[in-house]
Amino acid sequence: MSLKTLQGKIFASLLLGLAVLVMIGLASDVRQVGHDLGAFPWALLPAILGFTLLNYILRGLKWDYYLRRLNLGDGVGHLDSGLIFTAGMVMAVTPGKMGEVFKSYLLKRINGTAASISAPIVLAERLTDGLAMLLLMAFGLTLYPPARILFAVLLIASVAGILVAQSQPLSLAIIGMIERMPFGQRVAPPLRNIYTSTAQLLNWRILLISTVISVISWGCECVAFYYVLTGLGVVGTPLLLLQATFIFAASTLFGLVSFLPGGLGASEVSSVGLLVALVGQSASAATTATIIIRFCTLWFGVLLGAIALAWFGRRHTDRGDLVGAAGSQ
Repeated sequence: MSLKTLQGKIFASLLLGLAVLVMIGLASDVRQVGHDLGAFPWALLPAILGFTLLNYILRGLKWDYYLRRLNLGDGVGHLDSGLIFTAGMVMAVTPGKMGEVFKSYLLKRINGTAASISAPIVLAERLTDGLAMLLLMAFGLTLYPPARILFAVLLIASVAGILVAQSQPLSLAIIGMIERMPFGQRVAPPLRNIYTSTAQLLNWRILLISTVISVISWGCECVAFYYVLTGLGVVGTPLLLLQATFIFAASTLFGLVSFLPGGLGASEVSSVGLLVALVGQSASAATTATIIIRFCTLWFGVLLGAIALAWFGRRHTDRGDLVGAAGSQ
């Protein structure tokens, strides 16, 4: 995949995101949404982006923690580690964010680490981020009982996946079954590499530390959402913080499990619906809040990712086409 192709895909996702927001706006009141955006106290923007940045910094530290735990940091300084993590955010608009495996290819450009060895870091990131969202969502389950079924299903699936990964005999037996299938002999060796790395990262101690980091980091974006809501005239109370936490976590999870690029559509619709149902905002105000938080989180991250990718390319101009590695996505 060329840089031009990658830019085209991101631009297409941006158009899709704008289309989603326009449709939501049309379903509410476009004029009122425009008025709310104009009346929003943009002096709050530094605080909102600041909490988002804190989220990115903490998650970047988690990426680096995983990298060092697997002893894959040979030749990778903390600056390069941060650039790799941030550049991966440019792929956040891919289905399920799995395009962030792009980080593995950037790592390979520095020290030759096979993608099948480092890709489990991305899987561990997604798992611990999902667990963190479930924990944040759990704080507000009493606010919206219908979400309890989804919460239970996702929690059971996550715990079951962790237990399977921690059982070496069971995991290797599953890989052995795959190996006996057509084309299985080609798939099994990389799967064993992936499992070896994944099992190390799902050690209970490492899992606990990384999940705590994830809860704190994603909690920062929940606080950012709280400030968005107060900026739109909702009275700031502990209840509003709880509502903001639940709505942000739930809508993010809905987007993740939808496997739509960046959760586009699923996250926005669920966010607007929950804001109307729980906070009592009008459809237009809920749409405005959703537009602001999505641009201050998802699209802000994509922008930072593009900048980091360009910076990484300048630092490693002798290492070929960086984006060409993304062709396997």
